[in-house]
Amino acid sequence: MDIKITRAKQLKNKPDESNLGFGHYFTDHMFVMDYTVEQGWHNAQIVPYGPIPMDPASMVLHYAQETFEGLKAYRNHDQILIFRPEMNAKRMIASNERLCMAEVSEELFVEAVEAIVDYEKDWVPSAEGTSLYIRPFCFATEAGVGVHPARAYKFIIILSPVGAYYPEGVNPVKIFVEDEYVRAVVGGTGFAKCGGNYAASIAAQVKAEKMGYTQVLWLDGVHRKYVEEVGTMNAMFVIDDEIVTAPLEGSVLPGVTRDSCIQILKDWGYTISERHLDIDDLMEYAKNGRLKEAFGTGTAAVISPIGELSYKGNVQIINDFKTGELTCKLYDELTGIQWGTKADPYGWVKTVK
Repeated sequence: MDIKITRAKQLKNKPDESNLGFGHYFTDHMFVMDYTVEQGWHNAQIVPYGPIPMDPASMVLHYAQETFEGLKAYRNHDQILIFRPEMNAKRMIASNERLCMAEVSEELFVEAVEAIVDYEKDWVPSAEGTSLYIRPFCFATEAGVGVHPARAYKFIIILSPVGAYYPEGVNPVKIFVEDEYVRAVVGGTGFAKCGGNYAASIAAQVKAEKMGYTQVLWLDGVHRKYVEEVGTMNAMFVIDDEIVTAPLEGSVLPGVTRDSCIQILKDWGYTISERHLDIDDLMEYAKNGRLKEAFGTGTAAVISPIGELSYKGNVQIINDFKTGELTCKLYDELTGIQWGTKADPYGWVKTVK
């Protein structure tokens, strides 16, 4: 790929790495590429971070043809590491296919990610627990107000140095089980990483936060009884000697961290069940002590222990609101692979040349 580079005239001051938060700061440059039916993907550029000129009739603003991804780069001394970018590429392909958008090939996606991360490598933080969050996204740019697949798109990658996603860090969070709204149904866009899914989830998130909860645990959209995922994470539950997580049947996002955790846990000899889990049963398991640990998995938070569940006025504390032994072990193993401080037997980490 031939990438034209336009350097920013004035570079930003780097933020304090001890107080990054999540998604507050952005690097000097971004990757931009255009698509038309006639030309395919073309005009690849690295340009100064800034506003995107758009026609008011751009179809994304009216019909929400938009997808995005999230992955991270990590600093290990003089090396920059990226975790499983090909998995994000494959998921974006599936998301774009579902929304009838132009496909960004796996090769093109990974090459673009590596190019912009390499160009902005000075922005990859080095403080413990920090990383460079990578946000590729794609949206329809064709001007028109007729409902049909757009014929023109942009693919953009922006970068943000980040710390912990949740202010709690690797400490238990309180989760509200949503029983009024639904996130997704089989046959819909639940498996796709598109903005519409997240926009539809905000009402429940606002409701949960008003009651003092960090996130929402969604139930299935048909029966309102089977546990699916947390708003920004997949969820796993250690019940007796079994680890249960929702199956990928079209309404749950196929998380990269989810997949990584499942592989590690299986190699450690744990029984992993991707099956439907009734919320009433889960609350009973929590009450009688059979629910040993619970945690969310996702790129932003990596592993986030769940210390409390609230469902229809029934509040249950998990593991005395302490981070469980397995949760800690899994977090240490996965982040060790990501930061390059532990062996990577799976070939997940890619070094930016």
